[in-house]
Amino acid sequence: MLAKTRCVPRVASSASRNRPGPSVLVMRWRVKQYSTPADLPVPNKTKVWDSVDEAVKDVKSGDTLLSGGFGLCGTADTLIGALAKRKESVTGLTAVSNNAGSGEQGLGKLLHNGQIDKMMASYIGGNKYFENLYLTGQISLELIPQGTLVGRLNAHAAGVPAFFTPTGASTAVELGTIPIRYNEGGMSKGVAIPGNKKEAREINGRRVILEPAIVGDVAFIHAWKVDEVGNCVFRYTANNFSAPMAKNAKLTIVEAEHIVPIGSISPNAIHVPGIYIDRIVRATAPKVIEFTTLASSSSSANATPLTPEKKAAQEQRHRIARRAAREIKDGFHVNLGIGMPTLVPEFLEPGVRVWLQSENGILGMGPYPTPEQLDSDIINAGKETVTLLPGASVFDSNESFSMIRGGHIDVAILGAMQVSAAGDIANFMIPGKMVKGIGGAMDLVSNPDKTKVIAVMEHCARDGSPKILQECALPLTGARTVSQIITELAVFDVDRHAGELTLIETAPGVTVEEVKAKTGCEFKVAGDLGSM
Repeated sequence: MLAKTRCVPRVASSASRNRPGPSVLVMRWRVKQYSTPADLPVPNKTKVWDSVDEAVKDVKSGDTLLSGGFGLCGTADTLIGALAKRKESVTGLTAVSNNAGSGEQGLGKLLHNGQIDKMMASYIGGNKYFENLYLTGQISLELIPQGTLVGRLNAHAAGVPAFFTPTGASTAVELGTIPIRYNEGGMSKGVAIPGNKKEAREINGRRVILEPAIVGDVAFIHAWKVDEVGNCVFRYTANNFSAPMAKNAKLTIVEAEHIVPIGSISPNAIHVPGIYIDRIVRATAPKVIEFTTLASSSSSANATPLTPEKKAAQEQRHRIARRAAREIKDGFHVNLGIGMPTLVPEFLEPGVRVWLQSENGILGMGPYPTPEQLDSDIINAGKETVTLLPGASVFDSNESFSMIRGGHIDVAILGAMQVSAAGDIANFMIPGKMVKGIGGAMDLVSNPDKTKVIAVMEHCARDGSPKILQECALPLTGARTVSQIITELAVFDVDRHAGELTLIETAPGVTVEEVKAKTGCEFKVAGDLGSM
């Protein structure tokens, strides 16, 4: 393609200039093309290192380490293992990851070594060791909503110092009331490092908060296929945080399952261009599945009978899930939280087909796999193995949360510890006692005008106290975000703007008086009160 045409004037000789007569301007045309000259060789300086230990030698104490992965899927275990060998010389790390590994796997190796001083993460989950370190003041933790976490990583990669987001507005994230570190001994001894209060504004009628970019010194990334100049391809949900992290850090080291020659990867298939990658090593650590979850066998003859108590609890959960399924229509895009919401697809009405979105990077999530379908690189947000439906797509976490915050999800169904009469929801921590983490919940409730948020929950806590209250006592996941509450006793519609509940259905055998006695706030009763 012709790119540039240039006119170059040529001045006449001195002899001709001295002769009388008209001046003559001679024009010479040059044509230049945008292309690489045919004789310019392809750069072939390899970034491959033979020694993993040598590749991580420049990681030093106090560095901010970005560690890709979601649970144990896509974690750079070979690189983490090499850094764990240097537990005496590399300490005081700030580790940035969705979570902190499981047991002594993943980042758990560095946690158990005492090499991490601070975690920046969205989710703790069942990592009791990490939870105990935080609650007893032995480690710092900055809890960050999952979409905000990947957004802050992506911001620095793109040269953006900060950005405004609705996620976390009017919650403890905005107010900075989640301590980063307790004094030694835990909550009773006071706070050593308070949370970071965020600047808030109202833009286009929405409250938003300012989130700063996260700057990484080193990134540890696991990829499926990498060529010798660093072009990376990830496999299924092993992408997650890896692409944004790879683009962020000053030093990015990739461990690859397959290292291939230059030109072996189609340009259309590359997820991260080689410009972002500094070092490549071969991945040698085995891939681990955190929760192997298989499709139920058609034969239940050998199933262990449930106790009456467990059977009653199961029936209660199924009643809630069955009612929630009625809110989902054919063709909807739906995100289901972990726990009870995952039961909903079992009760979809005949003919209803939906696209299930999982925030770790799936649109079109299928059922649990058979043993033959089991794949360590295909998991859901609960770290369980799943399958993909025909027409499914996979993507990184930044893309996933763009779908979520942008309101492209029709319905989000979440569990809850408490919900208020105004639709406030709390579902991620009990200060000083339990910290599961925010995960993607704050992002999922950040656009309630476009995404209908349904809270599914037991009506009362184990001690009999109500979980539907005038105001939530626990830290909020979102303010005025829930549009419907479904419990084993009743269904409420929520007027988020007026801050009022309306009872629209009761379970068979449940009276309005019983619902009133077990609800911690006043509510209206629909004139055409229905039955669940």
